[in-house]
Amino acid sequence: MGTFVFSRRALSIGAVALLLGGCAGSQPSIDAPGAMLEKRAVLSASTHSDLARSYRVLHSFGQGSDGSEPQGTLLDVSGTLYGVTSSGGSNAKGTVFSMTTSGIEQVLYSFDGGTDGEFPNSGVIEVNGTLYGTTKLGGAYAGSYGGGTVYSISASGVETVLHSFGDGRDGEMPEGPLIYVNGALYGTTIEGGKYGLGTLFSITASGTEHVVHSFGKGNDGSHPVGSLLDVNGRLYGTTQKGGNSQCYGGGCGTVFSSTLRGAEKVLYSFSGNPDGDDPSAGLIDVGGTLYGTTQYGGTYTGYAQGTVFSITLSGTEKVLHSFGGDRDGWNPSESLVDVKGMLYGTTWNGPGNCGDCGTIFSVNRVGKEQVLLGFDSYAHRRGRIPLGLININATLYGVAFVGGRYGYGTAFTFEP
Repeated sequence: MGTFVFSRRALSIGAVALLLGGCAGSQPSIDAPGAMLEKRAVLSASTHSDLARSYRVLHSFGQGSDGSEPQGTLLDVSGTLYGVTSSGGSNAKGTVFSMTTSGIEQVLYSFDGGTDGEFPNSGVIEVNGTLYGTTKLGGAYAGSYGGGTVYSISASGVETVLHSFGDGRDGEMPEGPLIYVNGALYGTTIEGGKYGLGTLFSITASGTEHVVHSFGKGNDGSHPVGSLLDVNGRLYGTTQKGGNSQCYGGGCGTVFSSTLRGAEKVLYSFSGNPDGDDPSAGLIDVGGTLYGTTQYGGTYTGYAQGTVFSITLSGTEKVLHSFGGDRDGWNPSESLVDVKGMLYGTTWNGPGNCGDCGTIFSVNRVGKEQVLLGFDSYAHRRGRIPLGLININATLYGVAFVGGRYGYGTAFTFEP
């Protein structure tokens, strides 16, 4: 299987193999999953020193029929964490798992890659005791890999496909997580729809799907991938491409809003420099102002590799931080999280020139940014390529796509 076009990280199987290969060979002995404690790091290009704030690996994926290569953001339901892996499991097509906050993990469901879906790469949500999520591929339609699914999973691990994408204009390849608003689930697909450039859709718990908006007409955005945000019954989100500027011929991306019935409006079109390019993560609402990230672009005079930005509900955008310095991370692709007024996020590259390593960073609402932890090939046990973070009692929980004891990713905690 080749590179997934428009994926937030766009990692090919070959690239993953190279990453894992970098972690192979003779390794020092390490503690069992759930028992490893490491320190927070601020790394330069030439040093690998740790500061005295805690980072702990809860679980290393990849042993036996466990999942591998976790994706998306964890979900906390009364102290139990739920998440997905994009591969692994008993059929090597991905899993939904549960985990205690101390790191005891259990696979709830292993996808088989057929009609039930394949490659879940966004987290799950919980509605009235049932989990809901999407797979990017698989389902009932016979395209190259299928157009993806919306599924539900009971507490006992029974999976039900609510909808298979790929029958025409209903959308194709859902990548962002679902949200629940006024009795219905809402999500996006990165392709498909009337113009073939993605959709905003709704679906009931019984599986009735409706395209709320098809992206790609005029200066509209295209290829939405991040999570949606509900603010007073109106949906806000981002598109990777489209808008009224040209970045590599496809537009630099947008921030949009939409009513639940599909009256969509572009709030802001990115231009690449200085405001950013390719917003691939969802937005968060802090005190009536929205905050987000772009993977590329920005004001950095060197190799600009992403931004943190704020935007008002009326569409006034401001760059808070541009990534690209030697000690900085680069390519943020996940939603931010607010902890007591400080914003935290991850990059999947950096620090320095370390590609496919990643950082955890903080930024305040006036733009002062600090790299709190740098992932690197010398400390691959804690994982590489950290993804979305969640806040549980001022402690951050997240997953890393690769690395760990077995090389196939980790779940971790971090105390900022």
